[in-house]
Amino acid sequence: MCDLNNPIFKSEDKARQHLERLRWPDGPVCPHCGAMERMAKIETESARPGLYYCNHCTKQYTVTVGTVFERSHVPLNKWVLAFHLVCASKKGMSSKQIERMLGVTYKTAWFMTHRIREAMKPNGTGFLGSGGGTVEVDETFWGNNKRSKKSREYSGRGYEHKMKVFSLVERGGKVRSFHVPAVNAKTLKPIIEAQMSKEAHLMTDDAGQYRILGPVSASHEAVAHSRGEYARGTAHTNTVEGYFSLLKRGLIGTFHHVGEQHLQRYVNEFDFRYNHRETRVKVEGKWEKAGFSDTERTIAALKGISGKRLTYRRANETA
Repeated sequence: MCDLNNPIFKSEDKARQHLERLRWPDGPVCPHCGAMERMAKIETESARPGLYYCNHCTKQYTVTVGTVFERSHVPLNKWVLAFHLVCASKKGMSSKQIERMLGVTYKTAWFMTHRIREAMKPNGTGFLGSGGGTVEVDETFWGNNKRSKKSREYSGRGYEHKMKVFSLVERGGKVRSFHVPAVNAKTLKPIIEAQMSKEAHLMTDDAGQYRILGPVSASHEAVAHSRGEYARGTAHTNTVEGYFSLLKRGLIGTFHHVGEQHLQRYVNEFDFRYNHRETRVKVEGKWEKAGFSDTERTIAALKGISGKRLTYRRANETA
């Protein structure tokens, strides 16, 4: 639980100090040359708050340089509050809601939420299912990626006109999702091979693209959805379908419309919250909370601000 009366949400100086502790736990680091020693804080009357001078490269910087906050005129306390609101909202928070709660323009709120999603973009490596874990894969469809008269006439039939999202979920672990141009073995197999360990046990439905994948895992079981089979022992895709339910409820209920050029960023946002979710584990016969609280999830997102500068032009380009 997070106290919204926390000074970091009300004072720009407190928010800056909070970011400095997160980004520089061992002291200031120059974002220009990477030096950690011989830093001087500039505290003259004309200097802006939080300004440092590097005696190695002779350049000035603040904690926002080299981050998604760089050159933003929005106060840092509003940035930190926006991060918390997006991270704490299970199905996301729209730019219109951010606009109302922070008292900024819609254009500013829209740009802020895209920068937050950029910070949530995964940096991690490694394979899902390492050590013999179980990985479920499936696809879901959203919206309409063709605006022609023909696609509108037949929008209720099939999935060709819809945007495609492909996800891999490790049971008890993380999810990785991708906006893909097509749902076929040629497109999906390289993603599976790049994201999933060959030691993993793969679970899919009986769609044709999964029947011709070839050897990509230690084992592969499929449930026959086409025949009404949804579970056979440990063989099911219920975990990934549960993730899709969260994704779809957010897209439908919170955002309503998401353009194809931005879909990957929205998917990254839902991946991030799922991968930093609060769960329950049984300890000595009692259920206890585990995982990430809203505050810890916000801190994890704020730690991802570095090296992800996002200009307004890039925010409008294909993600």
